[in-house]
Amino acid sequence: MACLNFSSVSTISTNMNFDHLRPNQKPRFLCSVAGAVAEQTKTLNVSEPLLLNAARGKEVDRPPVWLMRQAGRYMKSYQTLCEKYPSFRERSENLDLVVEISLQPWKVFKPDGVILFSDILTPLSGMNIPFDIVKGKGPIIFDPITSAADVEDVTEFNPEASVSYVGEALTILRKEVNNEAAVLGFVGAPFTLASYVVEGGSSKHFSKIKRMAFSEPKVLHALLKKFATSMAKYIQFQADKGAQAVQIFDSWATELSPVDFEEFSLPYLKQIVDTVKQTHPDLPLILYASGSGGLIERLPLTGVDVVSLDWTVDMAEGRRRLGSDVAVQGNIDPGVLFGSKEFITERIHDTVRKAGKRKHILNLGHGIVVGTPEENVAHFFEVAKGLRY
Repeated sequence: MACLNFSSVSTISTNMNFDHLRPNQKPRFLCSVAGAVAEQTKTLNVSEPLLLNAARGKEVDRPPVWLMRQAGRYMKSYQTLCEKYPSFRERSENLDLVVEISLQPWKVFKPDGVILFSDILTPLSGMNIPFDIVKGKGPIIFDPITSAADVEDVTEFNPEASVSYVGEALTILRKEVNNEAAVLGFVGAPFTLASYVVEGGSSKHFSKIKRMAFSEPKVLHALLKKFATSMAKYIQFQADKGAQAVQIFDSWATELSPVDFEEFSLPYLKQIVDTVKQTHPDLPLILYASGSGGLIERLPLTGVDVVSLDWTVDMAEGRRRLGSDVAVQGNIDPGVLFGSKEFITERIHDTVRKAGKRKHILNLGHGIVVGTPEENVAHFFEVAKGLRY
């Protein structure tokens, strides 16, 4: 087990531009969507972001850190935007708003990863699957897929034609972040997307998609194949427009037994990875599946570069089960951020010690929970970025 020397957060190296760690302290660069700089002129940063080096197994002086859902409802600045723009789809499909929301946590906390503000269901409209995301109800699929004829009506996704604003947003984010952090894109995994469109939205028991899987598997496989082809194109599009790493969310794959995961999820994840690596061999791909304790050994078989663990798996155990060839991300319980600052610090230290000195990206085991105190998020980043191996 690696020994860590955790330096005081007050001695963070100034050449890393971490002047922003307290919530009331102004960042050195005050960036607008238009790219204006308030205090000094930006120069091109040609060094590789820390997160990319860690994902590729290179030596780093500390684990990079970002948080799933770091742009979102716990931030007062986001809540203010929600009052003006109450529709989630408007916030996630309007170029200016996507950029502004994506940059909100960057301006306050300076994470090592800046993830695009979007949704895994965003491509559905471009695949002839009408949907909406309704406050208090979540995703609603207007015409759930129930038959082979319905699958035939699903069209292949053309990102440039359907979501050009995503590409524009990623390009702007790259310029704004200026390689001081990695810009992250993301997509939904085939089985998770299929679960939404077959169930008609969120589900508790996943009875409809399991009925299709076990009684009409050819229909489901045809749908999964379309999603795999389309999501591979979407990742390639995001990378071409500025994403430096892409996370694949397979949120519902863990509703499958291991044997069913091997049939209905694993082959399509592998198809995506294989396709993307043909054109973008150096693009780090991260796979996140919540509740994946029963599937850990199978996740590296997808070929991804990083496996993101949730908090129900001990980090040391997860490391052993994943093996040394894949990097790991995570995996602090989001509820920890409701604890005292001392408790948050202890959990960060514990997780980083167990993860070891290489191939670790510090993150939560799930997205930030609504109501999380912003000052605790600031403390999380301050402590994490003060660590030194």
